[in-house]
Amino acid sequence: MGNDTHASGLTHFNADGQAHMVDVSEKAVTSRIATAAGHIKMESETLAVVQENRAKKGDVLGVAQLAGIMGAKKCSDLIPLCHPLPITKVSVELTPDATLPGVRIEATVKTTGQTGVEMEALTAVSTAALTVYDMLKAIDKAMEIGAISVRLKDGGKSGRYEAS
Repeated sequence: MGNDTHASGLTHFNADGQAHMVDVSEKAVTSRIATAAGHIKMESETLAVVQENRAKKGDVLGVAQLAGIMGAKKCSDLIPLCHPLPITKVSVELTPDATLPGVRIEATVKTTGQTGVEMEALTAVSTAALTVYDMLKAIDKAMEIGAISVRLKDGGKSGRYEAS
């Protein structure tokens, strides 16, 4: 274990158990990518409003896509121990799914840096889902955001992770 690794194996705690931002200055600069996914469930009638672009606040999927991109870029402002990163790409896809019913959300974030972009991808998905909720809450307060998880992470010392 290096100086930044507490006995628990978690790197965001110092030897005294206090939270701190991990020093990544000795890490190699590598290409890194992460993909996260999640969904927002809603009534079938609410999904129809989305698909027919009838929401009073406007284009739900378009606004949520932009919000997800902005969320990834603001991740280090929201999550206290995240490093600000030079993001080289963010893509957010929102796909209506009648089987939920609701919208599936997937975000992919890339960087060339010294730490991964999993938190940025997760923040993009979360922000997009919250935006969908905000835009539709007047007609469906029971919407449910869920299943937000990292699906893929690659680059850096820890190598590739892909959810099964």
